[in-house]
Amino acid sequence: MRYPDFVLSLPSWIDRFLPEPERVYPSIQERMRLVIQLSRLNFEEGTGGPFGAGIFDMQTGRLIAPGVNLVVPSNCCIVHAEMVAIMIAQQAMGSYDLAAEGLPRCEMVVSTEPCAMCLGAIPWSGIRRLVCAARDEDARSIGFDEGAKVPDWVASLEERNITVVRDVCRSEAGAVLRAYLESGGIIYNSRRTA
Repeated sequence: MRYPDFVLSLPSWIDRFLPEPERVYPSIQERMRLVIQLSRLNFEEGTGGPFGAGIFDMQTGRLIAPGVNLVVPSNCCIVHAEMVAIMIAQQAMGSYDLAAEGLPRCEMVVSTEPCAMCLGAIPWSGIRRLVCAARDEDARSIGFDEGAKVPDWVASLEERNITVVRDVCRSEAGAVLRAYLESGGIIYNSRRTA
């Protein structure tokens, strides 16, 4: 038996939405609004859940890699927006370590705080700063299971020299989550209640 291949591809609308690959987003708010728009377009275009991410060069604000949630269309629970952005950035930078010598310091901007899985991947990726919009409780309030995270996950990242910034454009990102729920979007997780 031959096992299936798995090929990760970003949705085609991303190329139309981001026609200038070298564009710079100077402020944290501009970077966050881009990521929130990715999260909204992802569900409006029917290509996944309401989560977006981007990895940026911290010094210049240049987008290195976009990421959107591809769980449902790919039948793969691990392709969250953060994981997709990390994979794309590592390919774009030619390194599994985004903190490798000679590479720019990388910042991950996410529309919603990372779930337990994505939180675990961030230290291994080489990201130096994490910027979050919606909170964990915003995702949980519409039914997503974010998993068991260490109680003070911010301190645990900061102990690893990863700066965390929270609540950037939180209300805008929360509105996207609520719009997804109201649109009848799939709340996917393996958690079952008895």
